[in-house]
Amino acid sequence: MQLDPKKLNPTPGYVLVEPDAKQKQTQGGIYLPDNHDEKPQAGTVLAVGADWVSEQGATVKSPVKSGDKVVYKKWGGNDVKIADIEYQFLKFEDILAVIK
Repeated sequence: MQLDPKKLNPTPGYVLVEPDAKQKQTQGGIYLPDNHDEKPQAGTVLAVGADWVSEQGATVKSPVKSGDKVVYKKWGGNDVKIADIEYQFLKFEDILAVIK
């Protein structure tokens, strides 16, 4: 069965992000090999899970909506590889900023 990222609905407290493409060249013009370890830290939100209820009973709303461009923690989230793209399931708290 082939997964379709458009059909994935994150569980409460999570968002699904499609990372930006890896940089192939540094700002100084140096080309990077395909196997360099730098993971993207920005991407586009594809889907948002429902509000999350903390252990203390507080409702935590998503800081983002579908279509937002975001910056997230470097090693946060869980990778799901679909058709050579590593999508990220991130907790609401892993989102660092929304790009305007």
